[in-house]
Amino acid sequence: MKRDQKSRFIYFYILFTNQFLYNRIISHFTNIFEKSLNNTLDKLYKEYNIIPDIDDVPTKFGNLIEELSKKYKEKTVILIDEYESPILEHINNKEKAEEFRAFLREFYKKVKTKDEYIKFVFITGITKFTKTGVFSALNNLNDISLDTDYSQMLGYTQEEIEYYFVEYIEQTAKKFNITKEELLKEMKRYYNGFSFDGEHYVYNPFSILKFFQKKKFQNYWFESGSPSFLSKYIEDKKVTYEDLVKNTVSSDDFTTREIEDANANIFFTQAGYLTFKGKEMYGFEEKYILDYPNLEVKNSFSKLILESNYKPKEEAYERVYEIYEKIEKNDIKGLIEEIKKIISAIPYNLHKKEEKYYHSLIFTIIASAGIDVKAEELTNLGRSDLVIEFDERIYLFEIKVDKSAIDAINQIKEKKYYEKYRGKEIYIIGININSEKRNIENYIIEKI
Repeated sequence: MKRDQKSRFIYFYILFTNQFLYNRIISHFTNIFEKSLNNTLDKLYKEYNIIPDIDDVPTKFGNLIEELSKKYKEKTVILIDEYESPILEHINNKEKAEEFRAFLREFYKKVKTKDEYIKFVFITGITKFTKTGVFSALNNLNDISLDTDYSQMLGYTQEEIEYYFVEYIEQTAKKFNITKEELLKEMKRYYNGFSFDGEHYVYNPFSILKFFQKKKFQNYWFESGSPSFLSKYIEDKKVTYEDLVKNTVSSDDFTTREIEDANANIFFTQAGYLTFKGKEMYGFEEKYILDYPNLEVKNSFSKLILESNYKPKEEAYERVYEIYEKIEKNDIKGLIEEIKKIISAIPYNLHKKEEKYYHSLIFTIIASAGIDVKAEELTNLGRSDLVIEFDERIYLFEIKVDKSAIDAINQIKEKKYYEKYRGKEIYIIGININSEKRNIENYIIEKI
């Protein structure tokens, strides 16, 4: 055998062996999951004193439904939470995700075959049902994910907060030494804003209950329940703020692709990190406007993007907390200098010579500090790059790359981005980025 033929043979052998091992690993994970599910079913069989007559897990599930119904002479109620959990745990690996999906498809198919023994099924999860997904064999499910009639079922409404939590509101307002109205306004910024139809909004129950217990404004929900795969997902797909909120979406966008193939904005909307902030009509088609639901999610998720995408040195994270102090003291120069220090802590090979890159980066840094910053705020003459509203003060940022801070400040003036904020204390900030130095080169601050 010639040398190059031998090398090619060895190369293909290695490829084959790696693929073989890879498939074994995938099968190993699904086998572990199947065994775990089988153990759970065995416990249920034992609890209800029923003897299983088969080892196949999906069939065992179906038989349990039938046996329970016959034993108690009543139809069975089935509650399934996080139905696609094993798929999501492997969202960064398409083959593994599909392996789990195929197994779950067979498992849940048994629900349909035992329809005569079932009274009610309620299924929750992150992802909406797709035509070819886990529930493709169940054509009698009623998907209420985006149904207006159910849009306020899974969260506290404003009315419920003010009616059922009167004592807690009074106690907490007293602790902060503010009025009830001021407290409710701040609670709304932090924890309200989740919408399932673009019209009605609800509070996150977990955050509200923790807030009244601790009496501190903290990011309770995000910091207690963010899956480990999120950071890897953001890093692999290089997710930025623009990827999440730039485009409107339709209800069909949630069902045309499986979750591992969906656009980032679709995935994060289903996961609860984005929500509907309104609706627009395009002919007869209804489209949803996406954004972060509230300050809690915006702050925490921006930190995650900063860590995953930009990977600043460890000391940079301390700078993030100082940014809030600078804006609190109305120290705009100090704010920009802190931003410069954080940008300088980002590895040079991650920078791009694009204006939108620096828009997204600066937005992420400011939002990570817990500041309510908005991007591309619309006016009648255009969009302002960044807007901060803080204690009745408005800060308008225009960011240019390889131009000048004068160009940036002049654009704000010419397009009068500040007009909609008249009556408040307004500052305009023009920033120029030097793409070769990969940082802010100069800036201008003016008070309107």
